[in-house]
Amino acid sequence: MSASAAPAVPSATTQRAAHELARRVGESMFAVDNASKDFMQMELVACEPGRAVMRMRVREAMLNGHRICHGGLIFTLADSTFAFACNSHNKAAVAAGCSIEFLKAGQLDDVLTSEAQEQVLQGRHGIYDIRVSNQHGEVVAMFRGKSAQIQGSVIPE
Repeated sequence: MSASAAPAVPSATTQRAAHELARRVGESMFAVDNASKDFMQMELVACEPGRAVMRMRVREAMLNGHRICHGGLIFTLADSTFAFACNSHNKAAVAAGCSIEFLKAGQLDDVLTSEAQEQVLQGRHGIYDIRVSNQHGEVVAMFRGKSAQIQGSVIPE
């Protein structure tokens, strides 16, 4: 019976390079993401390998007929964060499917923070969980996205 080899641990240099690449990918995507940056006024807080964080303040124009944040806009925040996380490895990727569970209403002037975390990346597909919380740390929504890599990269390799 042979012992199986332990998985290779990336060197500190490799890890730093991956973080730098993810940061550059995030900056590059955000610079031309008019929907997230300009229309929704989101902020890209972090873009790391398999992880991203975005933030958005709930404005008057985002309220629905119940005077709470429109669920579609919370979905958009989570979806945008998902996009940055699944493209962070510089392999162009798009959503293949996603779902959301709304747990608490977003209120006027709430600051919503969306954090995406890669759960698995296997072949061309990835699964990401995104937690949207308010400034009090209360979970507003949970989103799950499945990504599919397509041809190309975000920034030239």
